[in-house]
Amino acid sequence: MNPAFITYQKFNDPALAEELTQLLDGHNIEYDLEEQSFRFDPSLVLNNAAKEYAVKIRHEDFEKVNGLLKENEANNVDEIEKDYYLFSFSDDELMEVISKADEWSAFDVVLARKLLAERGKEISDQKISAIHVQRIEELKKPETSQLSWIIAGYLIALGGVLLPFFVSAIGVFIGWHLSTYKKTLPDGERVYGYSETDRMHGKRIFYLGIIVFVLSFVYFIFIK
Repeated sequence: MNPAFITYQKFNDPALAEELTQLLDGHNIEYDLEEQSFRFDPSLVLNNAAKEYAVKIRHEDFEKVNGLLKENEANNVDEIEKDYYLFSFSDDELMEVISKADEWSAFDVVLARKLLAERGKEISDQKISAIHVQRIEELKKPETSQLSWIIAGYLIALGGVLLPFFVSAIGVFIGWHLSTYKKTLPDGERVYGYSETDRMHGKRIFYLGIIVFVLSFVYFIFIK
């Protein structure tokens, strides 16, 4: 696993992952294709449904690949059947597809823009760029306060004092997640997912959990 590569898209179907990698190959863009097992089910051991395929690229290539996908899909929108669900969207709903492009496929974003243009509401490239910048700024904002997880983290981290010592290890994990979790933006930039205050609590929970775990383990093994 190369740390220089960041997950761009995940697929349940290897054929879809291959379509993207072929596009990347065609434009000499380096990538890493990683097969991930995201759940264990004995009945699905030989089934692709039990696997995900993560296509990873360098963060500086995100915008380029975004553009390539839109260019690629622009050739397909004219062939779409009129019963495709976007045709029933209102202008506001189509605009939301464009403004939240990261939540939709490149095909849907291209088609939404085309449908608005056909309805007399063409959106310029400059406007698209402005919408993209605004969306990035919105996504940079940290998640809402994780107060419930913070409280649970402290209680669980301290739980090793009265409960089996390994309980505090769960608190360590909660603290680690709160303090280190990052999200990937559509342009490839990675930012912390939680506020500075929540991350501070996460660090405290993390170290508190480790201390309680070690002390409880020593007590359980050598004293009890």
